[in-house]
Amino acid sequence: MAWRNRDETRELAGIQLAHQATASLAGLMAERNMTRSQLAELMGVSLGRVSQILSGDENLTLKSLASIASSMDASVEVRFFDAPLTGQPDHAEEGVPGGPFRPYAPSGR
Repeated sequence: MAWRNRDETRELAGIQLAHQATASLAGLMAERNMTRSQLAELMGVSLGRVSQILSGDENLTLKSLASIASSMDASVEVRFFDAPLTGQPDHAEEGVPGGPFRPYAPSGR
């Protein structure tokens, strides 16, 4: 793997986290059979704003993530993990495939 400087590594981490957040949100919406229009109504924003959020390119703040979750009667969890060693599998938790960045998974309620 080519060496990346710290700025590139931080940028990539931000992109991955944004995509993980939007994948998780999209998964929760799918589980609830919720449309983008319905989410926009719950959030009190335009359909265009919801599309921006779900694009994965939006730089969402923790406050905006909390607001989205609150409007859906859901919650958001932010956790920090040790980075995997170079050349090692990216598993932050023992026995959990995909490491810390996973799409939303139903809780089995």
